[in-house]
Amino acid sequence: MEEILRLFPDEIQYAIKVSVGNRWDKLQEIRVRLLQPIELIFDYGIEWITQARTNKKDNTFIINQLSEFSLYRMEDELREGYITIEGGHRVGLAGKVNTVNGSVKAIQYITFLNIRIAKEKIGVATKVIPYLYENRFLNTLFVGSPQSGKTTLIRDVIRIISSGWNHVPPKKVGVVDERSEIAACLKGIPQHNLGKRTDVLDACPKAEGMMMMIRSMSPEILVVDEIGSEKDVQALTNAINAGVTVVCTIHGQTLEELKNRPSILPLLEKKVFRRIVLLKGQSSPGSLKSIYDENEKNIFQKSGCLPNEVDRSTSLHKRNDMARI
Repeated sequence: MEEILRLFPDEIQYAIKVSVGNRWDKLQEIRVRLLQPIELIFDYGIEWITQARTNKKDNTFIINQLSEFSLYRMEDELREGYITIEGGHRVGLAGKVNTVNGSVKAIQYITFLNIRIAKEKIGVATKVIPYLYENRFLNTLFVGSPQSGKTTLIRDVIRIISSGWNHVPPKKVGVVDERSEIAACLKGIPQHNLGKRTDVLDACPKAEGMMMMIRSMSPEILVVDEIGSEKDVQALTNAINAGVTVVCTIHGQTLEELKNRPSILPLLEKKVFRRIVLLKGQSSPGSLKSIYDENEKNIFQKSGCLPNEVDRSTSLHKRNDMARI
């Protein structure tokens, strides 16, 4: 985690290193607020480093480390409110906002920072992939609350599809990464393993990026994060009509909640998504709660053979057989 620690002055760097210890794999966020104790958010709770409070000098040091001593080169990032650093970690920014004609121009005084720890968990999607395939990969929607593990999960889904799964050959995958969270590109280079047949449009608005990706890279699978607007939905519909399979995420907790969103309801009514994967939530990141088919039937098997998995038992009968490969 040197790419994170280097952002801080030596004294604060040491305090964080001691407080976190060997728990980096459990750390979700480091929140820094001017003149306040540093907050550490772990998978299982919150801790404070009371002896480490950033003053104006410390804050300037951190900003200089983030910007490589040039705020001007960060103009686009300051307008968006976050910066992606080496290792795929994302630093959220808040403070005094400058506006021009009602639109955000930049954050002038950055006094709040949220360092979100990127966690690449190879193999985390192994349990869900069999449900997403039925003679072909299916249009899939991952649903979960913030920090429920949606992005980590689809990142590994991309890696598996792009590398080849079971007897299914590797597919061409196009990722429209508007918030630079999936691939975590740094100067156009993904910081995460997305497989050998994946192409990325980084920091590109989803609605425009989906059709750009289809025209330029002809993906078989198109992946986007955090859909929600009517423009997103129209772009998804256009992509599906072009013969592309879509995999995407959305904030939410239940199917009923999604049905109350006017922009999303038409997709559910038309049964666009053959699989809807619900995650348990922030208390158990990456854990599956249920998996629905297009008819809203829960097909998630919590034990026994997974769908499409080879039955290695001695029984003569197929067990949990769902279109095996």
